[in-house]
Amino acid sequence: MADCLFCKIVAGEIPAKVVKRTPDALAFRDIDAKAPVHVLVIPTRHIPAVRDAKGQDGERLIGRLLAFAADGLDS
Repeated sequence: MADCLFCKIVAGEIPAKVVKRTPDALAFRDIDAKAPVHVLVIPTRHIPAVRDAKGQDGERLIGRLLAFAADGLDS
C-alpha cells in the first residue's frame, strides 16, 4: 500500500535498524524505544489489522509472526 509506513520500511524506502528478516516477517528496532530492547515485528505483506488476517492463510501468517518473534529478537 503506497501510504503505509510499514510497507515503506519493508520495501527499504524508509531506513530501519533491521534485527531479523524472513520472507514473511521483518523485525526492527523502534526509533522511539521505551525499553532497552524494543523491537517491532511486522508482516512483509500489507495487512491493515490483525482482524484482516482471516482464513487459513491469515492464521498461518499470524502463527509464523509469533514464532518469528519468539525466536530470539533481543540480540
